[in-house]
Amino acid sequence: MKNSILVLACLLVSLTAMGQQKNKKMTFEVDGKCEMCKMRIEKAALNVPGVKYALWDIPTHQLSLVVDERKTDPMKIKTALAEVGHDTKELKATQEAYDDIHPCCKYREDNTDDSDKH
Repeated sequence: MKNSILVLACLLVSLTAMGQQKNKKMTFEVDGKCEMCKMRIEKAALNVPGVKYALWDIPTHQLSLVVDERKTDPMKIKTALAEVGHDTKELKATQEAYDDIHPCCKYREDNTDDSDKH
């Protein structure tokens, strides 16, 4: 009886610990330059299943995320960003996707911060 209770207690503790490790914070650089880019980047990230929080900082180009690692991984998020025209270090947007973004958002030609103009 004592052994059964001990095994049950260990199992319960391990399951609780595993359940708490599903969310992970991550940050990576995404190219863009303005408030319109910010909205597009955050929306693309949040549309990936498993992404719970996304915030892109214009001056630093850093995308901060909270994700459920059981449902997604960084490459899925980077693929979604590339599909809407934004580059990351590992994955570049196609020229067609880049051409579809607003002319003021063309960060490849001019990577200045235009957030004060929108």
